[in-house]
Amino acid sequence: MGTQCVLVVDDEPKIRMTVRGYLEADGFDVVEAADGPSALRAVAEGRPDLVVLDVMLPGLDGFQVLRRIREASQVPVIMLTARDEEVDRLIGFTTGSDDYVTKPFSPRELALRVRAILRRAEPAQEDGVLRFEGLAVDPATRTVLVDADRTVELSALDFDLLFAMARAPGRVFTRRGLLAQVWGEDFFGDERVVDVHIRTLRRALGDDVSAARFVGTVRTIGYRFVGSPA
Repeated sequence: MGTQCVLVVDDEPKIRMTVRGYLEADGFDVVEAADGPSALRAVAEGRPDLVVLDVMLPGLDGFQVLRRIREASQVPVIMLTARDEEVDRLIGFTTGSDDYVTKPFSPRELALRVRAILRRAEPAQEDGVLRFEGLAVDPATRTVLVDADRTVELSALDFDLLFAMARAPGRVFTRRGLLAQVWGEDFFGDERVVDVHIRTLRRALGDDVSAARFVGTVRTIGYRFVGSPA
């Protein structure tokens, strides 16, 4: 695999320069964009391996850019913003972001998240397909099939969340346990990020929280996979 490329989109040159320095020190190639339209051009022309995307952008805001990216690509996206309200996190995750970093942020932490997400996005080779009634999860191709005929598009992080639970059916996972398995031990942030991703995962699978086929809730504790073996 060649050097991976990260697109950094922010209208503040100082932030772009700082993030670029840390990412290049970690061995990544870095491309910059300062507004929404140029970000979309950079994604289409350069096909980066990951996008760090600020929300407050001129031209098109980050949420609009993310929606347009998702029309054609599942490239991992980390939203970068000064906002810290749950509604904004929900918008980002339901639109298809893989992570959410709030300003002011640690450039070292951001670089660690970039590396962790790209590591998760690499296809697994050693595990077989997990098959349940109405669901198949293939870690080698990172594909999910529902009811034998519907392919489900999941972000890298949402796929890992599903796979972590599906390979241990019935096991109860706390939010902290899922954070450790999926986000990594070096994750810094609110445990409620798990709840946001569970909601987007259920929506993608067509799972009903009141009569769960795949992802069940264990009140006050966390979640478990409830699918029946095929």
